[in-house]
Amino acid sequence: MSNTSSPIIGIDLGTTNSLVAIWQDEQATLIPNALGRPLTPSVVSIEDDGTILIGQAAKERLISHPQQTASVFKRFMGSQKTYRLNLAAGQGQHKFSPEELSSLLLSTLKADAEAYLNCAVTDAVITVPAYFNDYQRQATKSAAQLAGLNVRRLLNEPTAAAMAYGLHESGNDRKFLVLDLGGGTFDVTLLELFSGIMEVRASAGDNTLGGEDFTQILIDGFITHQQTIDAKLNADFWQPHLPLLYAVAENGKRELSSNNSTTLRLTLDDTAYEWQVTASAYEALAEPLLQRFRQPIERAVRDAKLRIKELDDVVLVGGATRMPLFRQLMTRLLGRFPSVGLNPDETIAIGAAIQAGLVAEDAALDDVILTDVSPYSLGVDTSIELGNNQYQHGVFAPIIERNTVIPTSKVHTFYPMQDRQSEVLFNIYQGEARLIQDNIKIGEMSIKLPAKYWGKAKQLPIDVRFSYDVNGLLEVDIDVEDSAETYNLVIQNGARHIDDAEMQRSRKKLSQLKIHPRDQAKNRNLLARAERLYTQRLGFEREQLARLIGWYESVLDAQDEIKIRQASSELQKSLDQFEKDEWF
Repeated sequence: MSNTSSPIIGIDLGTTNSLVAIWQDEQATLIPNALGRPLTPSVVSIEDDGTILIGQAAKERLISHPQQTASVFKRFMGSQKTYRLNLAAGQGQHKFSPEELSSLLLSTLKADAEAYLNCAVTDAVITVPAYFNDYQRQATKSAAQLAGLNVRRLLNEPTAAAMAYGLHESGNDRKFLVLDLGGGTFDVTLLELFSGIMEVRASAGDNTLGGEDFTQILIDGFITHQQTIDAKLNADFWQPHLPLLYAVAENGKRELSSNNSTTLRLTLDDTAYEWQVTASAYEALAEPLLQRFRQPIERAVRDAKLRIKELDDVVLVGGATRMPLFRQLMTRLLGRFPSVGLNPDETIAIGAAIQAGLVAEDAALDDVILTDVSPYSLGVDTSIELGNNQYQHGVFAPIIERNTVIPTSKVHTFYPMQDRQSEVLFNIYQGEARLIQDNIKIGEMSIKLPAKYWGKAKQLPIDVRFSYDVNGLLEVDIDVEDSAETYNLVIQNGARHIDDAEMQRSRKKLSQLKIHPRDQAKNRNLLARAERLYTQRLGFEREQLARLIGWYESVLDAQDEIKIRQASSELQKSLDQFEKDEWF
């Protein structure tokens, strides 16, 4: 039994569909919506009189009333995107942010849970893609708050799926890879189950890769085919008809899951447009998407310090994993047939309900222990000395590296750049790139230096401590020797947003840092390879690569062709040595 009187629900807030579940009577139970179904389409529509429709009723209007209906808004959580849903002619329009649309959906799920449980519901565990950044996580919490829900825990979706699978396979010591392909995102989690402990070893993913992209390539292919027949049938012609074309493409995608070919047909103003596409042609069109699956899998396995052959199982989660294209690719890539024992649409919601039971301290889950990891590296903006009084600015210094078990607290020591400094600005970032311009800024702190160090500031150690918990709360503590002041900043899931004006200023400033000559393709390619390896490595290897990249860029800056050729050869050999660390 739970020691709390108010139930805690688990919510899978999905791109295409959403679900709500509850842990009760020692099991996870999916809660049906008003139509008696567990799946509620993540769609919102507005009628001419201002009535809001949510779920299946709204989905029915995607084609008939596209200007009054919104879908796939999860992809834009944490962004400045605005959805304009029109009312009747002359009655104006309603504007919604992705968070507001999500709150309407969450309100419906909350009402369904209250009707099923016959009591008020205020607390929830909500799942998010593992690779959601801090802005997106904060946006999810904001949506829940608008819906009257207190978020007890944000849970990574593949971790939720792993929990559902782990409980399903309880009693076995196993290592398995969870591949979660939803409508809008792809997440990877490597989990180890032993002695009642479910330990997340590593997470990775792609926030812009999902089932919707496989629909989009059929839409793009259909338009391209029609243009070969009539050049006037360009994207502008099809824009008003995209909802109809989307429905045709979705149906075609399902047809290609079981047939070798299909014909996409659309009739507009008594004119019939069609395109016959084979499964092999579809696979060729999807090849760029399929190639993007490899890197997150490779990163997760490498970060966990395992090899594919050491895994006991590969688990598929998310409705888009039903695509034969995806399953075939995973079988080829991983050398085994993935497991599909649980319903891929329902697994995440079941895991969310299990986590809700853990939060409620349900006695049936007393023996279950879950560890999670930080999906991103967190660090600060630094400068490095290249020699001869030359510096490279805007270099990311990780303090908490990705896939560190959380909660965690780590400290690094930094020093001012110049002796005559009276203050130091620490910009706080999350991401994996070596340069801060490719990461996400989530905060900043300005530190004043003691007056007695103004003439010898470079000798002053500054300790920067990052503490990160399971709810995505980052606390930054900075300690300056001989200073009476204390510096502390709490970043609750990246609550600070960067406005457009600041973004433009940042881009202008950062563009001035791009001083290294990269005119020759071979030099650009070598640097790109080094940067890729940097994003894939951690710890000492990452430090080695950072030094190699900084050194090589300093050689390029000198513009001495002979030295550049020598340095390129040396860097090539070093990178070859790194590549020998095979992940498979």
